Amino acid sequence: MDGLTLDRAASLLETDRRHLIHPLHHPKDHEQARLIVDGEGEMLRTADGRRYIDSLSGLWNVHVGHGRKELAQAAAAQMERVAFASGYAGSTHEPVIRLAERLVGLAYDDISAVYFTTAGAEANESAFKIARFFWQVQGRKPKVKIISRQLAYHGVTMAAMSATGLVGYHKSFGPLVPNFLQVAPPYPYRWGGNGDPGIGAAEAVEEAIEREGADTVAAVIAEPVIGSGGVIVPPATYFPRLREICDRHDVLLIADEVITGFGRTGRWFALSHWDVQPDLVSFAKGVTSGYLPLGGVMVNRRVHAVMDAAPADQKFMHAATYSGHPVCCAVALANLDIIESEGLVERAAAMGERFLAGLQSLRDLPCVGEVRGLGLMAGVEFVEDRGTRAPSMTLGARVMKEAFARGMFLRSRPGGTTPLTGDTLCLAPPLMTPEKTLDRMVEIIRESIIAAM
Repeated sequence: MDGLTLDRAASLLETDRRHLIHPLHHPKDHEQARLIVDGEGEMLRTADGRRYIDSLSGLWNVHVGHGRKELAQAAAAQMERVAFASGYAGSTHEPVIRLAERLVGLAYDDISAVYFTTAGAEANESAFKIARFFWQVQGRKPKVKIISRQLAYHGVTMAAMSATGLVGYHKSFGPLVPNFLQVAPPYPYRWGGNGDPGIGAAEAVEEAIEREGADTVAAVIAEPVIGSGGVIVPPATYFPRLREICDRHDVLLIADEVITGFGRTGRWFALSHWDVQPDLVSFAKGVTSGYLPLGGVMVNRRVHAVMDAAPADQKFMHAATYSGHPVCCAVALANLDIIESEGLVERAAAMGERFLAGLQSLRDLPCVGEVRGLGLMAGVEFVEDRGTRAPSMTLGARVMKEAFARGMFLRSRPGGTTPLTGDTLCLAPPLMTPEKTLDRMVEIIRESIIAAM
């Protein structure tokens, strides 16, 4: 146990309970906490010696798997050279230059430049500010509103939380930031509008733009595939229609690719599935496979040109100490090397089809409603009654507990945080996960559902 006795592990957990405030903190949820001591590939090991399949890649982010020494070596080599240098205007360094060039080459054709952050929420906060800056330096100061979708997750800092469409994250932190509003997403079972789910859901965005007035709306932000809200894949018509609506009303389109970027859906970036080009792209997670915190916002040529042309007295006064941190950028470059050399984007597409087909077999169980996914990103939604599609609000937690007992870390988005969906298992294993492990995951989920029913 790498020097950790069971007594020492118990002592650490007790110290944790006394002194740590965890994300989504409540002491009751931490009573059976597991102390993770190491990881390799798609597996994690806890202090008691048990090994678990990491079915969500940590938190959607460990694309290349755990224990990649190349990434540790890239970090150490950069630390020995220069651990930190300011990225503020007037100074720069090689890793951030090389990474910006690399990302522009990998992203959408019209992408031109990158602003770096340390995380996804900060990336979205920055995207909102860039969108407002874009309009205000052109004299269109009323264009400040941000439209997002119910079920969306964009982070939980104040503006990002105000864009997040999962109401459970709003409790005890209100009021929300003004000028943020949410509309209906393209969610399963409950389509609307002219018989075409893509058009119906996209028209909800257009109705909001028209209601608010296009001259007041800066941007629409959307995850290409809704992640934490239940892994909701849009119909093929949705994003082309949304792009057309944004263009017609002169509104920017922000693609939140914090989860979907860097191969998760079987493409480097997910809107390419529908041949759509966004104006801004927020990213994080997979850019370093979670080995160090890094995020950012990529902008297209139109936005970049306006930022560069701003008068000196209206320059982009947004900043962060760790923007373009050299060690994080060096690790990102090494991580991208692995993703490319091992063909993990293509592998996610192929293995995703296999994985989704396996999960579809669970639909012979009466409590399994829709099974959906794209690439190595999937959701299994539970229902109380398949005929009425009434969502289950309690099964997910029991299935998680049974899965832990069978050797798999599993997360469920609980029902009841929104009226739109019930409990949904969220699955996103590392892109390198072997076939036999993907098959075993399906088996464990089946066993766990049967035990929990």
